[in-house]
Amino acid sequence: MVILGALIVAAAVVWAGLQIAEASRASGTDQTRDRALRLLAVFVPGVGAADRDPRAILVWEPLARAARQISSEEFSLLDRAAGATFPFSKARLQAAHARWTADWLAWERHHDTEYKLKATVAAQQISRDSAPAGRAQLDAIEFEKLELYQRRYEEYVRVARGLQGLIES
Repeated sequence: MVILGALIVAAAVVWAGLQIAEASRASGTDQTRDRALRLLAVFVPGVGAADRDPRAILVWEPLARAARQISSEEFSLLDRAAGATFPFSKARLQAAHARWTADWLAWERHHDTEYKLKATVAAQQISRDSAPAGRAQLDAIEFEKLELYQRRYEEYVRVARGLQGLIES
């Protein structure tokens, strides 16, 4: 899956490079083309990182916006070549948000199952041993479950809101 994603990113980069070269012939400015190609190279790692982990977009997108303000002509060339806003189109942002949400839901299911199992094992141990500390052990498992869930949920919400904000802007 990762290899397929890397191949897709590599193909997109090559395709975008060819499109930039074609677009630069039409514009007739070799300097603009060269600067656009350098910008393309700068943002390739960010596109790859974002494909692996949607959180990377929250780091790379503000850099792209700042670079776009400095090099608007070059980014216009990149946008035309890519057929969308370079390096993160609205479709790419929406896909990242969907993936982040799907990953969260999968983690949440796994987390719930893991802690149900821990509680069941502890309850069985308590019923065999009749240990007075058994209730405290079950409470500790529940506390650990909720604490981990809360930390992960805060991250989920922070990233989901960040991605949604980028989609809307």
